[in-house]
Amino acid sequence: MKIKILTGLLTGLVVAASTTALFSQPSRAGNNSFFCATLNRQPVTFARNSRGNVPLVRWTSNSYFPPPWTAQRRCQEVGRRFQRNYDNGTLKYINTGTLNGEPVVCAAVNKDDACTNRTLLFTLKRGSDADATLKRLMDRRGLASGYVLSETGPGSVDVERYLEDTPVEENVSPISP
Repeated sequence: MKIKILTGLLTGLVVAASTTALFSQPSRAGNNSFFCATLNRQPVTFARNSRGNVPLVRWTSNSYFPPPWTAQRRCQEVGRRFQRNYDNGTLKYINTGTLNGEPVVCAAVNKDDACTNRTLLFTLKRGSDADATLKRLMDRRGLASGYVLSETGPGSVDVERYLEDTPVEENVSPISP
């Protein structure tokens, strides 16, 4: 009788421990953080995940937006916006669109979601082609891996897939806020 009780108790403990271990494993999707750093003396918005630092947007121009919106300042702000949208669950896709008459890049839950003030990642130069600009800004190796934006309509990049397959960078230098 005692052996049956002990066996049942041990079996229950093993099942409970296994279930707890299985469901408490962190998901890879939940381990992303977004930040600004320099790569080859250029500000770049990165995502850090379990694989390393994945470059997202290379900031190449200081000439369009007025001070204080330098490439470095935009990089830092955009890193915060990526993080906020990721934490809110709205960063499944990176979409292009128009907001307040300006071409923009935004976070989205679905490929065809419209950009809103809450999902805005960054504004582009007035009159620019949002898809073409996003292609130019985003890491070319990631886009070469198959994440090319649509040529015929609003652009869209699957964020999780991009972060999983884009090569990581090892030599990044953090930028202080």
